[in-house]
Amino acid sequence: MNLETVRVFIMTRGVDFGIMILGAIALWLVGRWLIGLVIGGMRKLLARNGRVDPTLAKYLGSIVSVILNLLLVLAILQIFGVQTTSFAALLAGFGLAIGTAWGGLLAHFAAGVFMQVLRPFKVGDFVTAGGVTGTVTELGLFGTTITTPDNVTAIIGNNKIFSDTIWNFSVLPNRRVELTAKIANGVDVLDAISRLKTAVARIPNVSSEPAPDVEVLSFTPEGPLLCVRPYTDTTNYWQVYFDTNRAIIETFAQAGYPTPETPVVRRVAAELMPSQAPQPPQPLRGSQAA
Repeated sequence: MNLETVRVFIMTRGVDFGIMILGAIALWLVGRWLIGLVIGGMRKLLARNGRVDPTLAKYLGSIVSVILNLLLVLAILQIFGVQTTSFAALLAGFGLAIGTAWGGLLAHFAAGVFMQVLRPFKVGDFVTAGGVTGTVTELGLFGTTITTPDNVTAIIGNNKIFSDTIWNFSVLPNRRVELTAKIANGVDVLDAISRLKTAVARIPNVSSEPAPDVEVLSFTPEGPLLCVRPYTDTTNYWQVYFDTNRAIIETFAQAGYPTPETPVVRRVAAELMPSQAPQPPQPLRGSQAA
C-alpha cells in the first residue's frame, strides 16, 4: 500500500468512517446514560412501591440492564453496516443451546419468576417449603434461602418449592399452639379446665381474641386428655409454646392433682388357664399310705 492509496482512501472513505466512529461513541455514551436513568428510576419505583422484594428489584434491574445494553450494541453495529439479523439468529441459537444444557437451572429460573409474580411468601415469613421449615431470608430467581429454627441456612431450588406444597405461617395474624395435658382419673375435669384457661391467659403474648382453647380431647386408661391451644403471633410461637408447658406443670402441681397412672388389672383365679389352676391334693397309695 503506497501513500497515494492511503490518501485516496482517507479522502473518499476516511471522513465517513470517522463520522461513523464518532457516531458510535456518541451513541454508546448517550445510550449508557439513558440506560442508567431507566434502571435507576425502575429501582426507585420498585422500592417506593414496597410490594416488591429488594432481591427481586435487583434481579429485575440486572435483567433489564443486560437487555438494553444488548440492544445498544446491536444499534452500534447497525451504524457500521453490520447486518444484525444474522447476529440475532446466532444469538438465539446460542441461547437455545444454553437452554438445552441448563434445562434444570432454567426450570428453577422459570419457577422463580412465577413465585415472584404469585407471591406465595416474602422475606421474613415463616414457611415450610420444599420440605424445609424456617424463616425466608432471601428470594432468588434460582433458589430461595431459608434459615431453620436451629440456625442452619438452607438453599432450595425454586422449582422444588413451586412444585410442592407451601405452608406459610405468617399470612394470618395469629397462629395456634397445639399442646395436650393429661389428668388422672377422679380429678374434676371442669376444675382442671378452668384452672388451665386462667393460667394460659396470663402467659405473655397469648392472644385474647381468639381466646385459648382448653377442652377434653379424648379419654385414655390413665385419665382424660385435655387439648391446650393458645393463639399467638408467629414471632412469639416458641415462647408461648414453652411457657404453656410450664404453666400446665405449675397449675397441676398447685392444684395437687395426682400423676396419671395406668390402672393395674388383677386377674382372679377363675380367669386363669386350667393348667395354671391349683391342683387338688392327690390321695396316698400303696407304701405311701402305710
